[in-house]
Amino acid sequence: MPTVKSKPRPGSDKENSPSELGLKIIHYVQAGYSGLYLVSPEEQRIEAELKSVVQHLNRIQKEPYQLCYWSVVDGLINTKTGQIHNANDPLEVLAAITEQPERTITLLKDYHLFLEDPNPILLRKLKDVLLEAKTKQKTIIISGCRLVLPPELERELTTIEFALPGREELRNVLNGIQESAGIQTASEPEQQEKVIDAASGLTTMEAENAFSLSFVETKSIEPSVVAREKAQAVKKNGLLEIVETKETLESIGGLDLLKTWLLKRKDGFGKRAQQYGLPTPKGLLVIGISGTGKSLTAKATASVFGVPLLKLDAGRLFGSLVGQSESNLRSVIQTAEAIAPCCLWIDELEKGFAGSKSSGSTDGGTSARVFGSFISWMQEKTSPVFVVATANDVSQLPPEMLRKGRFDEILFVDLPNQEERESIWKIQIQKHGRDQKDFDTIQLAKATEGLTGSEIEQVFVEALFSGFDQEQEPTDLMIAQVLVDFVPLSKLMAEQIAGLRTWAKGRAKQATTQSSFSPKRKIAV
Repeated sequence: MPTVKSKPRPGSDKENSPSELGLKIIHYVQAGYSGLYLVSPEEQRIEAELKSVVQHLNRIQKEPYQLCYWSVVDGLINTKTGQIHNANDPLEVLAAITEQPERTITLLKDYHLFLEDPNPILLRKLKDVLLEAKTKQKTIIISGCRLVLPPELERELTTIEFALPGREELRNVLNGIQESAGIQTASEPEQQEKVIDAASGLTTMEAENAFSLSFVETKSIEPSVVAREKAQAVKKNGLLEIVETKETLESIGGLDLLKTWLLKRKDGFGKRAQQYGLPTPKGLLVIGISGTGKSLTAKATASVFGVPLLKLDAGRLFGSLVGQSESNLRSVIQTAEAIAPCCLWIDELEKGFAGSKSSGSTDGGTSARVFGSFISWMQEKTSPVFVVATANDVSQLPPEMLRKGRFDEILFVDLPNQEERESIWKIQIQKHGRDQKDFDTIQLAKATEGLTGSEIEQVFVEALFSGFDQEQEPTDLMIAQVLVDFVPLSKLMAEQIAGLRTWAKGRAKQATTQSSFSPKRKIAV
């Protein structure tokens, strides 16, 4: 089978028109900036972009520029002449840069690794070299997959976030694979857009690999294969995962007001909404008792909007290394915006950001900075990323998170009422392959007052085990026997639930119409 290779990507020797980011770098160089820091895991893309930058500068400037690459393995290499300077030490390369002629752009690969716990001599030398470079039209560029800057260099280097490739860049990669392999499947505009949608959020190399793998497996480029590979790539860092879900609003028993709210916004990301002048939906915070369908709602929301569902483990945002937590958040935001339109699901939000209040005395303010960056992004974001957050203990959330403008709405999910419990019983009976006509769902709903949806499911599962053990189908009597010894959460945590209801009254909207929503509501068991 022939090897599938992409044609040169934007920024290569054959396609040397600088991108919008490339033009930004050009302006920094022309303005005399001596130190830049490019944050990106795509080293090859950075190299290609810098080549296009130098080529563009040489077309518009009378005096030519030259480009050098450095790594701790290869030393300092002049990309035009191929000359190698054996400066493998991070301190030696700084001395070598001073010997380079004027108008030299030097890319230092992985140099951020030497700045995590920097040698004072290295810091002093780098500051001196940056000062000298400014007088001789030299630019020193550090590249790394994350931002690592000691306080001494924060004002010396200008940070540039290298965004993940956009649709046009991915389209170029796809076209290159098609030309190389002679594929016609993805040449139709509609099919091509589906493939690009599936690849959004990948680096150019990851996209190229996914396209090639799809061709090897199916002899064409299929969106399903690309989406599968994207799910694996997104999951690598443990921060995000793409959740494949079949849940819809029909999977939820009750919560009619919540469903109505979502359906009213299902076309909020479309062109018609933009033409009408609607602002992009920001997100939804669902609070309430554990087991009442909050997580199920998050999954169903992605189905309503018809977009991918990303799940964020907020606890994993925080790393032990200096700057790692902030870098993790930037990575999450960058990935979500690249995949957009999408839903970003944050389960049990309070566990991720509860420590931001005391952050200054516990972690040097890291939690507070990450939290501040996150809520600022939620407030200002214009990309179609709909945040669905769930919380059990709203008292643990910082007040800033609950302010209007962060979320479009805050909805409270209480214990299911009679009609909702009946609906939940029907859903669970059908879910487990039984006929709801064989059960008295009205009486079952009455018998399970005070139970959450997940508890009702657990009761039915226990009845299934009883029926299996007795070699017969489950019955209403078996369910009643399970309920005799069943202690619901509403009894175990009656005080906490009462407090949550008190907080929610007047602060959050109800998720259902027919609910005896009241701080004084008694919990029947």
